[in-house]
Amino acid sequence: MTKTNAIWVVAERAIGRIQPVTFQLITKARQIANGRPVVAILLEGDDDSFEQQLADYGPDEIIRVRDAKLKRASDRTMADVITALARAERPDSVLFAATPQGRSVAPRVQTQLTTGLTADCLDLRYDDNLLVAVKPSYGDNVMCEITCPQARPQMVSVRPNTFAAERVTNSQTVIRDGDVPVSASVGDTIIDEHVAVSTATGVNGARKVLSLGRGAASDQTVALARQIAAKLGASVGVSRPLTDRDDFSVEQQIGQSGNTIAPELLINVGISGATQYLVGIDQSKLIISVNRDDNAPIMAQSDYVYVGDADAFLKSLAKRLGIN
Repeated sequence: MTKTNAIWVVAERAIGRIQPVTFQLITKARQIANGRPVVAILLEGDDDSFEQQLADYGPDEIIRVRDAKLKRASDRTMADVITALARAERPDSVLFAATPQGRSVAPRVQTQLTTGLTADCLDLRYDDNLLVAVKPSYGDNVMCEITCPQARPQMVSVRPNTFAAERVTNSQTVIRDGDVPVSASVGDTIIDEHVAVSTATGVNGARKVLSLGRGAASDQTVALARQIAAKLGASVGVSRPLTDRDDFSVEQQIGQSGNTIAPELLINVGISGATQYLVGIDQSKLIISVNRDDNAPIMAQSDYVYVGDADAFLKSLAKRLGIN
């Protein structure tokens, strides 16, 4: 049955599994739905079976399109299929992940449906029938609320790890097939897919992160921090000022203009905790922070704190870890 007030979540899959950001988006959609049906859109190959992974997070419905050509479909092919589904089903809102794939597919769908798209959102809510998308702007100094009052569907992309994912017990999800054609021309199919490894270790998806700020910016401190991170099996992250160094990149930046992370362990060293940074670490499980100022904002957001010099802390930690 066509549900014109439905909230769609476009499931993202890669390397044989559904990406965690999809579960985060389904959970958020359920929280803001207020009676609207939450529908997961699943494009999969003819021998795939990802439905149960999605159903565990409680969408009201899963609309799947199964076709051999979708096993390794290009972004253009996926966009065409989602567009055809949207024209047939007429959803109210469509949520994408703000991942490389989502940032490629969502604008293609937006263009074909001649509607609006708010990218890289950090929060969502409904005001009556308007989806309000919250995102940073003006150099991350202002949080803007953006709506699309005239066109439908209302479309947004959301940064991974912005929301927590929550499983649902005894989900009553309905699964049905979407009846749309799938066509892929020559050059429109991904031959193979693999995990991309950056030369600068990224923080998105890392289980442990050692993050450095202005108070830990010297070459010696950074070098020691890298040794400690390697020993802990952690990725090295940075606040905005350290991206000016040649050896760090936006892949490692944490905060509104960088990455939103959700590690099991986060160690902040020499970071005061500007609002832009704190937004990016809100979903972290255990936070340890080191700063000279015991009134620094980062301290109030931390489970454990060390008031003192960053170098002294790192040298002591390195000694404990057996690093010479």
